[in-house]
Amino acid sequence: MKGIILAGGTGSRLWPLTKTVCKQLLPIYDKPLVYYPLSVLMLAGIREILMVTTPRDLEPFRSLFKDGAHLGLNISYEVQAEPQGIPQAFIIGEKFINQQPVCLILGDNIFYGEGFPAYLKNITALETGACLFGYYVKDPERYGVAELDSQGKVISIEEKPKQPKSHYAITGLYFYDKQVVDIAKDLKPSKRGELEISDVNTYYLNKNQLQLEILGRGLAWLDTGTHSSMQEASRFVEVIESRQGLKIACIEEIAYRMKYISLEQYIKLIEDYPQSEYRIYLEDILHREFKQVVSR
Repeated sequence: MKGIILAGGTGSRLWPLTKTVCKQLLPIYDKPLVYYPLSVLMLAGIREILMVTTPRDLEPFRSLFKDGAHLGLNISYEVQAEPQGIPQAFIIGEKFINQQPVCLILGDNIFYGEGFPAYLKNITALETGACLFGYYVKDPERYGVAELDSQGKVISIEEKPKQPKSHYAITGLYFYDKQVVDIAKDLKPSKRGELEISDVNTYYLNKNQLQLEILGRGLAWLDTGTHSSMQEASRFVEVIESRQGLKIACIEEIAYRMKYISLEQYIKLIEDYPQSEYRIYLEDILHREFKQVVSR
């Protein structure tokens, strides 16, 4: 399965923070926001990843991740010249997808919780249909909303409804089979002038090919589209990391633990990093588990 991170858009709700830096490169506590969606794809076992971003932000992303080889990944890049809706990522990434199943994650979404990687690994075997994640929220009118029947099956999906039919928001993590490119190409812009991801999901629903996984109370989904939600996400990460001494979305640690890179590659990676709390954390993993010391 391929993976796409959609890191485009203007970030207008975060102006003037996003005047010179895109939203996905802003910090969430101790690392760039984009580390969090990237870590989700890595934990799902997805190693071929396309970053879709704006012309302005292409080089900063390339500078940050290069081709991904140092993480055992293959990262490529495409430009979204103008934001025309989430499904546009599939059209832009058609060559990259290459008739294979694909996972799309929005570049401003954060997922965290015990057992979440197991959810992901099961779904990456998807060959037919679509799989979405639902999350109970108090303000569903801000999101795409799934209406469920008494059996928990999706019967309708609405985008930002004024009168939501449930409190289950559709998160920014989507798994689709190879049909999705052709579906996206056939979409017509909504009244907002964009291609709507809810229309893609409704297509699968009408074909009885849509699966919804409900994320329970033990899992956290954070959407960082506003100043306050970014601050909340930073506080959340800070509390967890300070309490446990373990980092969330540490992509180097994930690459090593998932065996995307060897111990030798991991050590070399750390040696190239400047002195910082982040490097100390990576070194501590070596010290705790292998009693090895990285040269300084």
